[in-house]
Amino acid sequence: MDFSKLAEIDFMKLYVIPWSINILLALAIFYIGRRLAKTITKGIDTLMHKAEVEETLRRFLRNIINVVLLVVVIIAALEQLGVNTTSVMAVFAAAGLAVGLALKDSLSSFAAGVLLIIFKPFKIDDYIEAAGTAGTVQSITIFHTVLSTGDNKEVIVPNAQIYAGTIVNYTVNETRRIDLVFSISYDDNIKTAKDLIQQVIDADPRILKEPEPLIAVGALADSSVNLNVRPWVKTDDYWPVYFDLLEKVKETFDANGITIPYPQFDLHYAKPPAP
Repeated sequence: MDFSKLAEIDFMKLYVIPWSINILLALAIFYIGRRLAKTITKGIDTLMHKAEVEETLRRFLRNIINVVLLVVVIIAALEQLGVNTTSVMAVFAAAGLAVGLALKDSLSSFAAGVLLIIFKPFKIDDYIEAAGTAGTVQSITIFHTVLSTGDNKEVIVPNAQIYAGTIVNYTVNETRRIDLVFSISYDDNIKTAKDLIQQVIDADPRILKEPEPLIAVGALADSSVNLNVRPWVKTDDYWPVYFDLLEKVKETFDANGITIPYPQFDLHYAKPPAP
């Protein structure tokens, strides 16, 4: 009996054939799993597109889902080869924890960016005030939002700072109210001043009839009677009408003898006694 041939046959049965089968199965798992991962990712991307998910978020989620599915496929292939995947998963978990701690601020901005894109408190071309900055929104990315200020400066604000604070959106509604205060002298006739302001408002077609503009006494101040003037306009007309009203009301007051008083106070002093 040739023991060397028997040993060779046993080696083939015990190691070569099982390992060959396992390698082939692992390769098959990886190949089929990768194609399946692409199909699933594509299907989810199609659903997100139909749900009108923002392109930046959709692209990011598509990549994340694809990576997660590939990791699952690789782990399944390694298990087929007999590799202890528990230790592999522990390594991935430790690496993920380390990366998470190192990128804590970036991950906060990422999470805030996802929420901003999902809930849409503002959109491109909106004029907003957030994180101590006001400007027109130029772009919204996963990690930051780009604003253009009124003097054409570009400001890049981390999304975490925006979402953690108050967001004021000045252009989200179609109409806005202009709040102005005009001061007149105590010697002037209040009704005359109100009629003159009403004439200026009626002459401007950009001012809306509904809601009706408000003209009312707002305060009896130390040196003036303050009239609150609150007309409504379309949002795009806000600043042009704001500046025009200030100028035209001042000109109308001047032409009709209505005084806009300066702050003043009376000073009384006692005459010193004669020596």
